[in-house]
Amino acid sequence: MIIDLKKSILSTQKQNTRNQNKLSAPDAENSNKGKFSMMTIVPIPSDSYKLGFIGAGKMAESIARGVIKSGLLPASQIRTAHLGYDRRTAFESFGVKVLDHNSQVVEDSDVVILSVKPQVVEGVVLQLRSLLSEKQLLVSVVAGVKLKDLQEWAGHSRFIRVMPNTPAAVGNAASVISLGAGATKDDGELISKLFGAIGKVWTADEKLFDAITGLSGSGPAYIYLAIEALADGGVAAGLPRDLALGLASQTVLGAASMAVNTGKHPGQLKDDVASPGGTTIAGIHELEKAGFRGILMNAVVAASNRSRELSNN
Repeated sequence: MIIDLKKSILSTQKQNTRNQNKLSAPDAENSNKGKFSMMTIVPIPSDSYKLGFIGAGKMAESIARGVIKSGLLPASQIRTAHLGYDRRTAFESFGVKVLDHNSQVVEDSDVVILSVKPQVVEGVVLQLRSLLSEKQLLVSVVAGVKLKDLQEWAGHSRFIRVMPNTPAAVGNAASVISLGAGATKDDGELISKLFGAIGKVWTADEKLFDAITGLSGSGPAYIYLAIEALADGGVAAGLPRDLALGLASQTVLGAASMAVNTGKHPGQLKDDVASPGGTTIAGIHELEKAGFRGILMNAVVAASNRSRELSNN
């Protein structure tokens, strides 16, 4: 029995050794991921950090422009990488340093924002993984990609996920942030201030991001449809096209400003416009008969459900 037991122990030890040797490089790194949680997180200085963008598309450009315009960071502290002439020129036109390779951006940045297409983000993160340091804060604006996947690919839990929307291009984004396992309160405040330079910021649990996508992510498209429809209505009523479109766009902008700035419920604002037996209530009656509110609600839910499907794939 003693001999058998010794053989069993020896066999188990040999098997464990073989299993350890079979770990691929990424797996070995995964096995050490916990070391980051044992380290003291180094705070990022709010006024002197270097900001890098992996991906030099329109969203990255909008964020960079907003940050510089607000005075939050100078262009000299922002960098990205791209080999295409048009994208390089776009960033260089407002002073951002454009490098040749993503690896150079990571090596020269304290905060790294991933702003690439969802279908390529895994490959991009895996390529950069060996360069990442816990001294760096990683931020993702990639739609539909969850924090747990980003953290696993990066071997890095100091991550924040942000869901902005396209009005970032004009400094009126609606952005929502969610902190990863290793991100600190100070990290969250830093990123809130960063995205506050291009609009308004909320913090929410990541489980709400599909619904956020359906509302604020896709929502601008619904409003563009409404503006186009209002303008078409003006044309149908006899207005020149340019005047109708200008009035429709400014009306939506003004109404949104009222909803944001007055503190009144939208229903109250609607009632303030709709006088008894007047023109507005006649128009509202038609909208109600057509199920206007239900249609918008259904659009948000449909987009949210589609976001959920895509993020689970």
